[in-house]
Amino acid sequence: MQDQIDRLRHLPIAPQSLFIGGDWSEPLDGAVLEVVSPIDGTRLTTIADAGSGDVDRAVRAARAAFDKGSWSKAAPSQRKKILLRIAELIERDALELAVLGVRDNGTEMAMALKAEPGSAAATFRYYAEAVDKVYGEIAPTAGDVLGLIHREPVGVVAAIVPWNFPMMIGAWKIAPALAAGNSVVLKPAEVASLSLLKLAALCAEAGLPEGVFNVVTGRGAVTGEALGLHMDIDVLAFTGSGGVGRRLLEYSARSNLKRVYLELGGKSPNIVFADAPDLDRAAKVSAHGIFRNAGQVCVAGSRLLVQNSIREAFAEKLAAIAAGMKVGDPLQLATEIGAVSSEVQLKKDLAYADQALAEGGRLLTGGRRILEETGGYYMQPTIFDITPQMTLAKEEVFGPILSIIPFETEAEAVAIANASDYGLASAVWTSNLSRAHRMIRAIRAGVVHVNTYGGADNTVPLGGVKQSGNGHDKSLHALDKYTDLKTAWIQL
Repeated sequence: MQDQIDRLRHLPIAPQSLFIGGDWSEPLDGAVLEVVSPIDGTRLTTIADAGSGDVDRAVRAARAAFDKGSWSKAAPSQRKKILLRIAELIERDALELAVLGVRDNGTEMAMALKAEPGSAAATFRYYAEAVDKVYGEIAPTAGDVLGLIHREPVGVVAAIVPWNFPMMIGAWKIAPALAAGNSVVLKPAEVASLSLLKLAALCAEAGLPEGVFNVVTGRGAVTGEALGLHMDIDVLAFTGSGGVGRRLLEYSARSNLKRVYLELGGKSPNIVFADAPDLDRAAKVSAHGIFRNAGQVCVAGSRLLVQNSIREAFAEKLAAIAAGMKVGDPLQLATEIGAVSSEVQLKKDLAYADQALAEGGRLLTGGRRILEETGGYYMQPTIFDITPQMTLAKEEVFGPILSIIPFETEAEAVAIANASDYGLASAVWTSNLSRAHRMIRAIRAGVVHVNTYGGADNTVPLGGVKQSGNGHDKSLHALDKYTDLKTAWIQL
């Protein structure tokens, strides 16, 4: 496989256009953005920088397709057939898609293959199979009245997705929205658009009707704002930062009160008790739970809470694992940690490390930029010993930096875990079944792992509480975001 990856990594990438109404088109003002690879800092290609006029074209195409009914009114079996075909095409081109995405955002290849095309294909297949199995209800009304509850597609869905796992997170939104019969306008992150533009071509090849799926690339402050303010978008689904999420809610209030669903990241606690069943495994899994994809994971276990009696020994295990992880060229299959997505993000990560030192944090390993001679953006996996009051314990870094925080009792662990504005993911390591269940109930988070970190398929939802957002991706519950309920009250 490495030979195939090496061949694909050098293929030229043509300048990319917008995908609107089933065809490729240039932005109205001809504006483009450069695509720079985080692997070596070289220019890969350009993408279109869509303005408000381009967004309006995409929304009008989506609305026309929805009103025409070629998809929205198609038989569930027909939608199912095309969604399954999309999954097949993603699997057919999986290696090409993965390499394209890695060149764009720097995720290590071994992870990207599974997490990007692998996950996206599984997601399209899951919702394809759900299409003809989710339907309305008959209400238990009086004998002379028939109450029917219909599920209907909402209309036009806008999806704005981040740069860390564009295909995986994109599929979490695109697939259920399409399965429900909606039309979609997708905006990828400007630093990770290439694999989703390729997905648009695959959707067309699969037979998705023109205008049902559209892709507009560009800057968040322009393209994203135009989507947020558009009067003819019914639902907007977003994964990204809290600051942008707040603006999208404001745009909804200023426009047509479109429903806005937000997944806004986290500062997830990973809690290790002294009675964890296997401390060596807990250390290894915890390291991967923060350092995979250079820490650029929404559910990353960035706060490691360790019971005092094992704190020093566990920290030593973890530091040794981190120091031994191979950081480097993400297109080499042996690489365990790839590149930080951009120079801007790398500077933010390094600034957090400097701030932790200034606030009195104890650096256990890492903390520096490395491989600068490659031209790429690489950082050592970094571990700090800190207190809960420090900035590093409160703010989402989105980089390869782990904070170790001590605790003594179960109650103290819960208090520290919940002392966050976020509530996306968490984990508990313990051999005590009763404690595990108590912690699941006590921790305010959308996901609680027990004796593991990460890993869940499409059968269960992903969503957060507090400032980690609202609504859920994955599982049948995701369909709730993209359907309306309509009551029919019939006098017999």
